Amino acid sequence: MRIRVGCEFVWETTAPVPMLMLVRPRADADHITVYESRWSDPQLPIHEYTDLHGNNCWRFVAPTGISAIRYDAVVEIPETPDPVVPHAALHAVEDLPDEAIVFTLPSRYIESDKLLDAAWGLFGNTAPTWERIQAVCDWVHTHIEFVNGASTPATTAWDIYQQRTGVCRDFALLAVAFCRALNIPARYTFGYLPDIAIEPPDVPMDFHTWFEAYVGGRWYTFDARHNTPRVGRVVIGRGRDAVDCALSTAYGNARLAKFTVWSDEITAERPGGPPQEEDADNAEAAARAQP
Repeated sequence: MRIRVGCEFVWETTAPVPMLMLVRPRADADHITVYESRWSDPQLPIHEYTDLHGNNCWRFVAPTGISAIRYDAVVEIPETPDPVVPHAALHAVEDLPDEAIVFTLPSRYIESDKLLDAAWGLFGNTAPTWERIQAVCDWVHTHIEFVNGASTPATTAWDIYQQRTGVCRDFALLAVAFCRALNIPARYTFGYLPDIAIEPPDVPMDFHTWFEAYVGGRWYTFDARHNTPRVGRVVIGRGRDAVDCALSTAYGNARLAKFTVWSDEITAERPGGPPQEEDADNAEAAARAQP
């Protein structure tokens, strides 16, 4: 099937501000890009590079005043939901591939070392298979309440474990922390997720965050927020945590004035495309670092 994905950011600045953005899907994800475009107002020179994790990053300087950045694409995706492999086995640490080891370690937003006792107490008696990761998702889904505005860009997995409220970013951070505490490689992942074969929520479309765990010899998708297989994920970023996958990073004072995301299946009745803009205060934005 085809879906149309994209976003628009409008920034207000009082001086030129260097910025990074991650909005373009990864080249190695499970989709085929049919069409894409990029637009800015005023027209800005945007430099694109691939970071250490394989994410497509944009660099530019937001000028003084108001500036807008827009990305739009049509992609083809599998019609099947996220795979479920109940009997896939976990790996002993010594058998993990070298590139997976970094995803067993604590990181800036994922203090898995602080959650060792909690993780083994809660999940240590589960089978060393897919079941253990699913038990993590079940617990996070059940015990963390989704509340817009409950966290900030500085909120960590340990904070979420203590306060028990958060947004999709926080569900993923805590689930990844539990997995790493259990010696399961897990990486933070975010992207576009259309509302296909489900009842659309009563909130504006937004980016979504989930995670991937290494089990049964490959990386699989898990989603503690929704906790059910979904159709249509388009991966933008993967990394150790929200630092590696921030939607935007501003090296100065930049106010996000408007923020709009679209991710819709394209049909004859519904061609897809950007909705009416929403105020940024009502959007669930992922971590944005402003040094």
